[in-house]
Amino acid sequence: MIEKSEDLDAYLDNHYIHRSNWLRAAVLGANDGILSTASIAIGVSAASGIREPVVLATLAGLVAGALSMAAGEYVSVSSQTDIEKADIERERQELKEMPKIELQRLAEIYEKRGLKKETALIVAKELTEHDVLGAHIRDELGINEISQAKPMQAALASGAAFTAGGILPFFVTLFLPLKSMEYTLYGFAIFFLIILGALAAKTGGSSIGKAIARITFWGTIAMGLTALVGHLFHVNVG
Repeated sequence: MIEKSEDLDAYLDNHYIHRSNWLRAAVLGANDGILSTASIAIGVSAASGIREPVVLATLAGLVAGALSMAAGEYVSVSSQTDIEKADIERERQELKEMPKIELQRLAEIYEKRGLKKETALIVAKELTEHDVLGAHIRDELGINEISQAKPMQAALASGAAFTAGGILPFFVTLFLPLKSMEYTLYGFAIFFLIILGALAAKTGGSSIGKAIARITFWGTIAMGLTALVGHLFHVNVG
């Protein structure tokens, strides 16, 4: 039995679901940052024998991608927040207009989860007396602190993660030899993706091997197709 609040905190820290919102946004942002900027750099380097176009295209992709990721994440998560707020307001109104029906609905939820009918009604009544709206938001709508949408947090995590991931291939285009640049970029990008996959899996408590295999496979396809396009439309820029 967990008695102390510190013990409870330590117990909760052993689970990973509370990290899902920011971890999803951060991994998605970093993965897109590495893949997008590396793919752009690979495509341009395959079509050009000059460093400047490669660097400029990669930098433009990095800046545009980071802003796009942050804005897109903010808009999409804000839409989710609007839906949540509308549902909560609707629930608030229903509790005012038909409290008995809402109480019965809450009891039915607990009964479906395994409680006896009498016990479910008792639990529903006690939770209603404690915090009627909170009980319905949590158990009827399925909204809690973990799943609740946080637009700004998601936007900042995505934008920062995209920048952190994208700046790595950008440094490759700046400092490494131009000869066979596309192969160098591919090698470094895969290395970065492997590290990202391992870190994400470790942070989320999932299989590191599966994460690395998944991220490497799709990364190879994305960069390979981009390099193919660059070779097909080979142009000396400059």
